[in-house]
Amino acid sequence: MTEAVIDLKDVSLTLGRGAARVHVLRGVSLTVERGETVGIVGPSGSGKSTLLMVLAGLERVDSGSVTIAGTRLDGRSEDEIAAFRGRHVGIVFQSFHLIPNMTALENVAVPLELAGRRDAFAVAARELAAVGLAERTSHYPAQLSGGEQQRVAIARALAPEPAILIADEPTGNLDQATGRQVADLLFSTAAARSTTLVLVTHDPALAARCGRQVAMRSGLIETPLGAERAIA
Repeated sequence: MTEAVIDLKDVSLTLGRGAARVHVLRGVSLTVERGETVGIVGPSGSGKSTLLMVLAGLERVDSGSVTIAGTRLDGRSEDEIAAFRGRHVGIVFQSFHLIPNMTALENVAVPLELAGRRDAFAVAARELAAVGLAERTSHYPAQLSGGEQQRVAIARALAPEPAILIADEPTGNLDQATGRQVADLLFSTAAARSTTLVLVTHDPALAARCGRQVAMRSGLIETPLGAERAIA
C-alpha cells in the first residue's frame, strides 16, 4: 500500500478583510504519495502558490485539515510548524532568497545549523558538490550566475533530507537553457532520493515532466486526482 505524504481535506483559506476579502482556496482536497512528482498549473490568481504555502505550513487555513508526512499541521503553534518544516519540507522559490553576505556554503548550512546539526558544513559541502558547485562553495551570491544561485537554493532545500520538496516557479527567473538544466537537477535528485516533488509552473514543458498535473482555477482544483498523467 502506497503512503500519502500530503493529505489535504476540504481546505479553505481567505485573505484580507471586508470588501478586500478574497477566497483564495475553496474546499481543496489533494493527496500526494511518497515519491510522486506533481505539477500545479493554472492562471495567475488561481491559488497555486497559496496552495504551496499551505503545504509548507507558511499559510494557516480557515477550515479543513492539512496532514504532511503523517503530521497534522492545522492547530499547531508557529514554533511547532517551523520546527516540522525544517525537518520535512524543502522550499525552492523563483527568487533565490539567498543571504547576500553569506557564501554558498554558509547559505546551505544555515537550516542545518538551526536544526542543531554539528556536521552542518560537511553536509552543506556535500550537497553543493551534488548540484555541481563543489568549486563555488566560497563564492557569495553576487559572484554566482542565476542558475548557480538556484542550484545553491536547491542544495539548501535538500540538505535536511526532507520528505517533500516544494518549488514555486523554480525556472521562472532563468533563461531557457539554464532553466532546463535546473529542472533536470530537480527531477533527477527527487527521483534518486525518493523525495516527493510538488511544483508550481506556468511552463507547460516543465509541468509535462511531472507524473501528475493538477489544474487550479479560482481557488478550486479542476483536474480529477490521478488524471492527466504525463510521460516523464
